[in-house]
Amino acid sequence: MVKVDAFKPAMMRGMDLYRVEIAAIAGNSAAPNFENTFAALDDSGRPFKRATRIFQIYTSTMNDKRTQAIETEMAPLLSAFGDEIVHNEALFARLKTVYDARANANLSPEQQRLADVVYTNFARRGAALGKGEKARLKEINKRLASLFTTFRQNQLADEESYTLVIDKEADLAGLPDNLRAAAAGAAAAKGQKGKWLFTNTRSSMEPFITYSSRRDLRAKGWRMWIMRGDNPGAHDNKPVIAEILQLRAERATLVGFASHAHWILDNNMAKTPDAAMALMMKVWKTAVARAREEIADMQAVADSEGTGIRIEPWDYRYYAEKVRKARYDIDQTEVSEYLQLDKIRESMFWVAGQLFGMQFVKIDDVRVYHPDMSVYEVQRDGKRVGLWYFDPYARAGKNSGAWMNEYRTQEKFRTEITPVVSNNSNMVKGKAGEPVLISWDDAVTMYHEFGHALHGLNSNTSYPTLAGTSVKRDFVEFPSQLNEHWLRTPEVLNRFALHHKTGKPIPAELVAKLDEAANFNQGFSTVEYLVAAIYDMKIHLAATPDLKIDAAAFEKQTMAEIGCPSEIVMRHRPPQFGHIFSSDGYSAGYYVYLWADTLTDDTFEAFTEAGGPYDKSVAKRYYETILSVGNSVPPDEAFRRFRGRDVDTDALMRGRGFPVTKNP
Repeated sequence: MVKVDAFKPAMMRGMDLYRVEIAAIAGNSAAPNFENTFAALDDSGRPFKRATRIFQIYTSTMNDKRTQAIETEMAPLLSAFGDEIVHNEALFARLKTVYDARANANLSPEQQRLADVVYTNFARRGAALGKGEKARLKEINKRLASLFTTFRQNQLADEESYTLVIDKEADLAGLPDNLRAAAAGAAAAKGQKGKWLFTNTRSSMEPFITYSSRRDLRAKGWRMWIMRGDNPGAHDNKPVIAEILQLRAERATLVGFASHAHWILDNNMAKTPDAAMALMMKVWKTAVARAREEIADMQAVADSEGTGIRIEPWDYRYYAEKVRKARYDIDQTEVSEYLQLDKIRESMFWVAGQLFGMQFVKIDDVRVYHPDMSVYEVQRDGKRVGLWYFDPYARAGKNSGAWMNEYRTQEKFRTEITPVVSNNSNMVKGKAGEPVLISWDDAVTMYHEFGHALHGLNSNTSYPTLAGTSVKRDFVEFPSQLNEHWLRTPEVLNRFALHHKTGKPIPAELVAKLDEAANFNQGFSTVEYLVAAIYDMKIHLAATPDLKIDAAAFEKQTMAEIGCPSEIVMRHRPPQFGHIFSSDGYSAGYYVYLWADTLTDDTFEAFTEAGGPYDKSVAKRYYETILSVGNSVPPDEAFRRFRGRDVDTDALMRGRGFPVTKNP
C-alpha cells in the first residue's frame, strides 16, 4: 500500500542524505580521479532517487487531489535541489579536472563515455556560470517546474471533467459492440447505468469519431477532445505556455545558445534545428500531397452519399474507414475481433523470446499500486533479467496515452542490479469476464511501448547514468518504433490474432488485405504528426525572453505557412501538448519520432535483407550493438557498428510508401 503522505518526508530525507554524499565527494582531500569523482557521483543519492522516481510514477498513474497538492509543492523544491548539485562549484571543479585529463587516465571506453556525458550535462545546465547567472537560472528552473505541473494538472482536469454521455441507443449508430459495451461499463461506473459514457481520452474518443455515423456527435466529441487545456477558466493552458516559452528562451540565452531549440538540439543526434527541419520538410511536401489524395477519395465517398457535406477534421477518420473498406475490403471492427488485449501481450512476449531469448513468467507475490496491474519476471537462460509491470486500463488520475516507466535501472559497477520497468496504457475495459478487444492502432502502440521496455530490460552497462533508455532523445524512440514492425508478421498474426469467440486465427485473406493496405492513410498520420513537430520547432525558435506568444495564434500561423490541409489538425494541439509543455522532455524535440524512423526503417531492412524478421544473427547483432549498450556508446557510432555504415534516410520514404527523390 502506498502512503501518499509519506512521499514528501521521504524525498526531503533523501535530499538530506544526498547532500551529505555530495559534500563528501566535493570536499574529498584526495586528488580527483574517475573513481572518487565520477563513479562516486553515479553511486550517490540512491534513497532520494528511489523516492522521487516512485513519486513521479505515482503522479502519472494515481494522481488524485492529495497527490497533486504534493506535486505542486515539491516540483520547485526538486528543481532547486537539482540545480544545487549541478551548481556546486567544488564538485564541478573536480569533475572538470578528471574530464580534462580523461584521454591519458587509462579509462575504459565506458568510463570515458560517462565522464563525457556527465560533464556535458553539468556544463549545459550552467555549472560554469557566475553566481548571479546561476541564481537566475535556479529561479527560472523552479518556476518552470511549477508551470509544468500546472500544465499537466490542467490537462488532466479537462480529461476528467469533460465526457460525452449518450442516453439513447439510437445515438450509438455505427459503433461496434465492444465499444458500446465499454461505454456502458464506463457510465455504470460513474453512476449512470443505462447510459453510455465516452471519456476524454484518446483510447475512448478516437474510436468514437472513427465509427459513429452521427456526424453531430462526432463533431461534439472531436471538439471536446481537441479543446483539452483550451477551455476558458482556471484550466486554460495558453497563459502557461506563454510563460514557459519566455523562460526557456531566457535560460537558453544564459547558457550561451541562440534559442531553446538550439540548446536542445546541441545535445541530440540532429545537432542543429536546421538539420531537424530539413528532415521534416523532406517528408512534408510528399505527405501533404498524399493527404490531399486521401481527402479527395473521402470527399468522393461523401458526395456519393448525397449529404452535401464537405470533409471536416471530425469526418477524417470516419470517411477514411469507408475508403479503406471500399478499396481493400477491410473493416477495422472486423480486425479488432481478432485483437484480444491478452493475446497481443502474449505475442509481444513470444517475439522477445524469438529475438532475444527472453521468457516472461507471471508472478503474484509483488505488491502493486492498483489491482489492474500484473507483474512478470523476465528470464533468459533461467536467470532473472528483470521485472515487467503492466498497467493497461484507463482510470481517474491516470495520464492519457501510453508510456513506459523505469522503476529501477540496470547497472553492475558496484553490484549487479536488474531493471524493473512498466508499460502503461489507457485501454477501456469491456464486460466482466469477456476479452478486451483493441484496435489495430492500439496493438501497434502496445508494441511501441514494449519496445521501450525491451530497451530497458536488455540493458547491459556498468553505470546507471548510461543504462537502458538514458540515451539521446532522438535515439530513444528507435528501439520502440522498430518493435512495431513485428506485430504484422505472419508468425505473430497466425499464432496470436485469434477470434475472441471462435479462437480461429485471422484469415489469410484478411492478413493479405492488411499487408496491401499497410500504407493506407499514411498521408494523414504523417501530416498529423509532422505539423505538431514543425510547430514545436518553430515556436521554440521564435520565442524570446520578452515576447509573450499566443500559442493558439501561432498554431494557425504555422499551419497556414506550411500549407497544412484544413481537414487535419495537430496530433497534439498546444494546450494539451504534454510532450513539449509538461516537461522539457520532448520540447524542441517532437521531431525525434521521424528521426528515429530513419534508423528504424533502415534497421528493419537489415532483417529483411538477411533471413527475415526473425533472423537470429541480425537480432544478435542488434542486441549487442544497440539494445544492450544504452548510452555507453555514442548513438551514431552504435548504429554504424550495427549497420556497417551511416543511416540511409531514404529508408524512411520507402517504409511509408512515399516516392524517393534523389537530389540532382
